[in-house]
Amino acid sequence: MRTRAVLDAATVESLLRAAVAAPSIHNTQPWRFRLDPHHQVLEVHSAPERTLPLTDPLHRAQYLSVGAAVFNLRLAALHLGRRPEVRLLPDPHNPGLSATVRLTDPLGADEQPMSDGLYEAIARRHTSRMPFTGRPVPEPIVAEMTSAAHAAGARLHVPDFAGTRRLLRLTAAAEARNQAHPDRTAETLTWITAPGRDAPYGIPATALGPPDAGKRMPMRDFTGPLSAGRRPAVWFERHVQLGLLWTAHDRREDWLRAGQALQYVLLTATAHGVRTSLLHQAMEWPDLRAATALPRPKRCHPHVLIRFGYGPDGAGTPRAPGQSAARPAPPPAAGTEED
Repeated sequence: MRTRAVLDAATVESLLRAAVAAPSIHNTQPWRFRLDPHHQVLEVHSAPERTLPLTDPLHRAQYLSVGAAVFNLRLAALHLGRRPEVRLLPDPHNPGLSATVRLTDPLGADEQPMSDGLYEAIARRHTSRMPFTGRPVPEPIVAEMTSAAHAAGARLHVPDFAGTRRLLRLTAAAEARNQAHPDRTAETLTWITAPGRDAPYGIPATALGPPDAGKRMPMRDFTGPLSAGRRPAVWFERHVQLGLLWTAHDRREDWLRAGQALQYVLLTATAHGVRTSLLHQAMEWPDLRAATALPRPKRCHPHVLIRFGYGPDGAGTPRAPGQSAARPAPPPAAGTEED
């Protein structure tokens, strides 16, 4: 019978502190955590009250966000010297249960946890909505980011100059649609918090970036018609570096894997001093999302564009405490063993 790893209060706190540091669309933090004390399993649930009905009607971006939190849980478990056993969508009768994470045996003395500064990068990773310098990220770092996406079950395509321009044009078209859609604009504004307001969710107005004076970089305008809250335009980098994150299938499980891959890529970049920001606008319109897909392979389902480069660090955004509520669990049947 295998010895069960104990999830004590300090361990749970460390796991949740890492989990809630994950990125999420509009900083909605659409997750909940629940501890099954009998099986020593941490459950990751989606939070239906923190969704974006217009921007994300299928909840795909929500699953990406939850997947990123799951990756942080995995990384934190390895940092604690435990082997995480992750199951995605473990209960078909409970669609809100996105994943379970159980810490099994301690890592052996000869086993190396996922390292290279990734765990330390969790606290340092912030979205940077500011201009980058334009200095190219060295190819070995880009290759490492690409390998990270592949290891997590997704792909990261780094386009050439023409491909980058095409993706930026599609993102700009999506941004224009969003700004012309009053209801979508209003939905976005509900997740912007005014200075001095103590809110655990949403994006502080101080963390918003400026528009591009050259109109090449289609950064999201969170302020909508409130021009008073918009920063003065500045010049962004002329040569943009992008990565298109995609998967071969487009199911909920693929979205969760893509979210893990996204966080793996972002932390890899952060560990090397590379700043990142996400361009999601084109993914919010079915026709534009389809247009961002690669011509080959035929099964290419894009999820997000990652802009990366060197420049100022992004501002931190608030996080709700990673509270975990224990739920009672039925005792195991006689004669069963924990595996």
